[in-house]
Amino acid sequence: MYPETAYEITTQTPRPADYPAYLPAPEGPVMLPSEIPPGVQMVTLPGGIRTLAYTQPTAPPAPLVPVVQPIPAWAKTTALLTPTIGGGIAAAGIGLSYAAPGLIAMSDALWSAVALIAAAAVGVPVLLRLGRAATGTGRGATHITQNITASGMFGKANGTINHR
Repeated sequence: MYPETAYEITTQTPRPADYPAYLPAPEGPVMLPSEIPPGVQMVTLPGGIRTLAYTQPTAPPAPLVPVVQPIPAWAKTTALLTPTIGGGIAAAGIGLSYAAPGLIAMSDALWSAVALIAAAAVGVPVLLRLGRAATGTGRGATHITQNITASGMFGKANGTINHR
């Protein structure tokens, strides 16, 4: 299957006294871990066989270069609207500070109007009673009598009014 190698691969036979207990039992001649040269490691092949092999030194991972990403549209819109909204709030605050004396005067005027309405609701009926009592019209009522006569369904109506 594979061509013959130009040299013979040999291994050293294990020495039972020096063999570490944490390694699996050897199936044949085995090298001790202290005898393994630098760059050689124990590897497991896809078939499950464990063997020594030269391995490539792992290159350190390349540093991650941040990728420049575009700014989302919502962030641009928000950044553009922020000064506008802040300016509007500032203008509203300044306007309220200028309007505060007028607002205080209007609230005083509204309380005065409420007091006037309450006084009118109580005072007007009292004044009307006093005015009727002073003129004497409050004692007797005027009586009006009407007499209406008509002849026929579509006849002309005649009437008289009597004041007493």
